[in-house]
Amino acid sequence: MWQWLSWEASAIGRSARRAIASPGPERDVVTQSLKAAGAAAAAWALTGWWWQAPMALMAPWTAVVLVQSTVYRSLRSGVQQLIVIALGTVLAAGAANLTGNTMTAMLLVLPVTVLLGNYTRFGEHGLYAPTTALFVLAYGSHSGLDVLHRLFESAIGAVIGIAVNALILPPVHLRSVRESLRRLPAESAELLHTIADGLREGYGRQQAEAWHDRARRVTAILGDLRDARLWTRESYRLNPGSRLRRTGPALPPTEWDQAWERIADPLVALTRNLASTVSETPTLRPLPDPVLAHLSDLLRAAGDVCAADRAVLEGRGASARKERAIALESAWAAHGRLKRQLLKQDSETATSLGGLVAESQQLLYELAPVDGDVRAHGDGGSGQNRG
Repeated sequence: MWQWLSWEASAIGRSARRAIASPGPERDVVTQSLKAAGAAAAAWALTGWWWQAPMALMAPWTAVVLVQSTVYRSLRSGVQQLIVIALGTVLAAGAANLTGNTMTAMLLVLPVTVLLGNYTRFGEHGLYAPTTALFVLAYGSHSGLDVLHRLFESAIGAVIGIAVNALILPPVHLRSVRESLRRLPAESAELLHTIADGLREGYGRQQAEAWHDRARRVTAILGDLRDARLWTRESYRLNPGSRLRRTGPALPPTEWDQAWERIADPLVALTRNLASTVSETPTLRPLPDPVLAHLSDLLRAAGDVCAADRAVLEGRGASARKERAIALESAWAAHGRLKRQLLKQDSETATSLGGLVAESQQLLYELAPVDGDVRAHGDGGSGQNRG
């Protein structure tokens, strides 16, 4: 328990430091949180402090949740929430006036409003149907004037929340895409270099399983990247500030994402094969040191290719492309030496090695250039040493 609390505290501390140190997702969260708080305060100042409206709570209650992650989402959520609040209010007021008894009205209205709240078109705002009905019935505010006030104050809160999100630092989610784009080659390069070092120094079950876990996390980054691209496209819709924001260099095309999906698959398979040679009940025979040395050379060079890809993304084009071509040729040369080791092994060791040879070959093929603007030019991956 205490260890978990310590991890959580450390994670919160790291996020706070990143939010202070530089722009990024953490700072974006802080900005949106402050905007939501400001929208709620402004809504209360207008309806509660200045106007002293009888249902003033509805304005900040609505405003705070409509400072969404995109302007389009704020508008869509505003419409959803107003419809849901109106349904909950009208149904509760009608039941209360019809029955004249709060308990009976609850028994009639709550099942209906909960079902309405689960309607997929209302999304996460469906919960407001039964909660609004409860407020209406619990406080006895179900006269015609009360209903009008509740709806009007909710509309004021919605307008304030949407306006704050659209006019004050309207969110554009480019940084999330760039962060994921950088993480893919960076994480892959670091993992490949770590494996290369481990193969030279000797590795055990826990180390190999950790490599496999890290390889699977690369595929999770791909999921983050897909989500970030969707958020980016949505954040430009109906955003009045999108043309005023500095967006930086153009993002790589989605073909780049697809290339990394194909790179991640052999990386996961390769680490799984390595883990299988040192598991508690090995399903593959461990490899001799000379073979591991050649595999280490191959993976280190492949890691250098990934590191060069990140350098290209960061704008160090010409020199990084040259380094990438050299690293890719080195990787293919090491692969050729590794493949020749197959002829020197017994059948069981050759089986273990064959899987690694096949997966590493697939990895190198997928690391070949795919886009002149993102990956290296030339025929560095042409594979003259592939035989």
